[in-house]
Amino acid sequence: MERPLTVLRVSLHHPTPGPATFANVPPQLEHDTSPLLVGRGPDAHLRLQLPRLSRQHLSLEPYLEKGGARLAFNLKALSRKGCVWVNGLTLRFLEQVPLSTVNRVAFSGMQMVVHIEGGTSLEAFVCCFHHSPSPLIYRLQAEESDEWEIIPQEQPPSGSGQQAPGHLGFLDSPSQPSPGGAPEIQLQREPPDSALC
Repeated sequence: MERPLTVLRVSLHHPTPGPATFANVPPQLEHDTSPLLVGRGPDAHLRLQLPRLSRQHLSLEPYLEKGGARLAFNLKALSRKGCVWVNGLTLRFLEQVPLSTVNRVAFSGMQMVVHIEGGTSLEAFVCCFHHSPSPLIYRLQAEESDEWEIIPQEQPPSGSGQQAPGHLGFLDSPSQPSPGGAPEIQLQREPPDSALC
């Protein structure tokens, strides 16, 4: 009996995609348990054509936790020039972080959300890719760095019921503080699972 594969549902967004940016992204990719490379080079499994992207920018690395019965994943930064932002942490060359069930990743202007659905196969996993026309992650600073820009805003007197000029009230309710103190807001509901693969 064949064991079900772990599925990584990967949503991708770039604010200014050219026609070639996602040209080499397959809708689905089955992969063995070697690291899955992301970059613009010919050896990358997920090839994205972006000028600031390294040939091997990052990798998704499956592993078996001690005593575990399912694959788990690390994300490792492979670029010497750029860095990768993962769930509020900034990774530099060869730094890595374990992934949770839902992960927000940004690199070279690209936004990526990775949902991990555990299967029982230990020999392979499958990635389902979806290109999102809308932003997936809201951050105050577009570059992947650990410096956060704080913009002071005029505040109306408390209890007045008025909004400050330029205030976007719809951003208040879903915001959640992130480790850097800046709000992180999910701007788009994820499509149903059936729409991702």
